[in-house]
Amino acid sequence: MDNFVLHTPTKVLFGEGQIAHLNSVIPKQARVLILYGGGSIKRNGVMDQVQNALKGYTLFEFGGIEPNPTYETLMKAVELVRQEKIDFLLAVGGGSVLDGTKFIAAAALYTQEPWHIIETTGGDITQAIPLGSVLTLPATGSEMNAGGVISRKSTGDKQHFFSPSVIPQFAILDPVTTYTLPQRQIANGVVDAFIHTMEQYLTYPVDAKVQDRFAEGLLLTLIEEGPRALAEPENYAIRANIMWSATMALNGLIGAGVPQDWATHMLGHEITAMHGLDHAQTLAIVLPSVMNAKREQKRAKLLQYAERIWNLREGSEDSRIDAAIAATRHFFEQMGMPTHLSDYGLDGSSIPALIEKLKQHGMTALGEHGDITLQDSQRILEAAR
Repeated sequence: MDNFVLHTPTKVLFGEGQIAHLNSVIPKQARVLILYGGGSIKRNGVMDQVQNALKGYTLFEFGGIEPNPTYETLMKAVELVRQEKIDFLLAVGGGSVLDGTKFIAAAALYTQEPWHIIETTGGDITQAIPLGSVLTLPATGSEMNAGGVISRKSTGDKQHFFSPSVIPQFAILDPVTTYTLPQRQIANGVVDAFIHTMEQYLTYPVDAKVQDRFAEGLLLTLIEEGPRALAEPENYAIRANIMWSATMALNGLIGAGVPQDWATHMLGHEITAMHGLDHAQTLAIVLPSVMNAKREQKRAKLLQYAERIWNLREGSEDSRIDAAIAATRHFFEQMGMPTHLSDYGLDGSSIPALIEKLKQHGMTALGEHGDITLQDSQRILEAAR
């Protein structure tokens, strides 16, 4: 396996009732801004739990962070942070709220125009306001990593950034908070976590047996528990396993010392930015095409995936790979996640514009080998129609 440095400083408080311990992880004198999305946390009681746990604190609120958080909205929060001299940010919601909060944490102290954070992929961030999270939608793993993805409506961009300065100090994961999620959001979360795992697993072998088997354990858990989560929305054990799988899928553990792909994400981001599809929907569209297009480069891991995840041991190598790709597609569709552009009313006519956006964003050599050119990306999208 490759050399690596792994530092995961986020304190995790996992399980029912853990929101009550918020006052043990936020400084008592802090001026706290609670950030959230569409307001479901006020309807399902999570906000009440947060406020009860933080009685005596100086609290402020900012709501309305979108499912794909926009620069325009987040800059309004940055103004509030500066105006009220906020010194702690608490994200209460899913990955979009967390991503947005990370951007706000850095942008509020940034000396340049904050979009520069995105233009430089976070490379010039030197400080950020401390933040923590109460997670209500398991999917992105943002609660325990250094990354975020931000959109800009005015330009149609959706891009990522990274900085150790924005790693959350803590993450509260209470599976009960996920009971009231719509089935679409549960499906999104399961598929997102699955593909996060695949981006770090389905590359080429480097004899990283621990990472491989951790990744395979996550994939098997999501395949087993995903459909059950749709059928049994208040089964604590199922929700707990999905919640922890989504966190573990992108907290750095399974990606340490192994090559990583992320081409599916880069293509998916452009589809979301242009057409407004959910993040996980775009991933479910793109991944099967990437698997097929790069089957030679990924052959060894595809065969390992076929055997260990789908128990495919008979037939030729190509037939096993075909069956593994088909099984993957079937799993996404079993979760209620269609896997073709046409399923969402898209006929492929925007593919040239999508490719142009990839070019603008410098996404011209994608994948673990850097060998997915713009022409390859176009072929992948054409095959996903």
